[in-house]
Amino acid sequence: MNVQLPVRQAILNRRTYEPPGEGRANKLRLDFNENTAGCSPAVKRALAKLSPKQLAMYPEYERGTRRLARHFRVKPSELLLTNGGDDALRLFFDAFVDFGSNVVICEPTFPMYRYWGEVAGAKIEALRYGSAMEFPLEGVLNSLDAHPRALFVCNPNNPTGTLLPKNTIETILKAAPKTAIVVDEAYVEFSGVTVLPLIQQYPQLFVARTFSKAAGLAGLRLGAVIACAESLTILRRATAPFPVNVAALAAAEAAVGDPQTMKRYVRDIVRMRSWFEIEMKKLGVKTYPSAGNFLLADFGPRGPELCQLLEQKGILLRERSKDIGPGFVRVSIGTKAEMERLVRLIKLYR
Repeated sequence: MNVQLPVRQAILNRRTYEPPGEGRANKLRLDFNENTAGCSPAVKRALAKLSPKQLAMYPEYERGTRRLARHFRVKPSELLLTNGGDDALRLFFDAFVDFGSNVVICEPTFPMYRYWGEVAGAKIEALRYGSAMEFPLEGVLNSLDAHPRALFVCNPNNPTGTLLPKNTIETILKAAPKTAIVVDEAYVEFSGVTVLPLIQQYPQLFVARTFSKAAGLAGLRLGAVIACAESLTILRRATAPFPVNVAALAAAEAAVGDPQTMKRYVRDIVRMRSWFEIEMKKLGVKTYPSAGNFLLADFGPRGPELCQLLEQKGILLRERSKDIGPGFVRVSIGTKAEMERLVRLIKLYR
């Protein structure tokens, strides 16, 4: 079939994003920073209580937004729920970025910043993290002189694990009164560092959050944007009427209603991250400090082969040779039993 339709040139030019492959359910998923322990049992109970009539209705958001705003310690008017963290990022391009206008990102980082930028036809200025995975602060500050429409900062950064202190982000905010500064805090539960207290002081600051990581709700797709009410009004203009489904909302309310499960999971992951880092150093594998639920490691020339061998054993890692360099692998941190199994096989194949 020869399809002859007019297509935007930006779509034809852009690279496709490669999501996780199919058939991962029965494998050890250490490739996409998912919660391998699973969500709170309270989530399953909440989903089971949804009635056929509730599922037949369009969702209502007022009560759920109030509940989740309390969790984030913000006002409901400062919280916008989205269809996953990816959709939250799309809103910034819909609201602020015209075709050909400038946005700034720091790579390697979460690929959806570039993805949505290319779809929008934006001019992307991509700065690079240093060889020690340090944030390119000087380059960022210089780029802000041209007043780009948006700057995206993943904090802690995926895949490097780099964590910027709050005062560094405030330095960026002071230099960028005319730029939307999007701080993506997808891994904030593992780092403990947030810039949420700054939203009243800096109206150009937008904080993106997700329920896919610590809360373990990646399959239900729920994200959030937090900003001062006046700035958030702009994003609401670009939002669909019913962006979040009723199941995701019920699940999120249940998850935040069981904070002990999330805190226990985060504590276990942070402990296993340190343990795995030590084990890799024993093997002579270079790793980089991480404040997320993952660790970036350099396995050297045999990195790609190691990933293939592990995949044959049902263990999935994220090989990053294409965007960082040969041998680089991002390893999501799983449970104690999962990480011990991984280390045993790395010792066997390395």
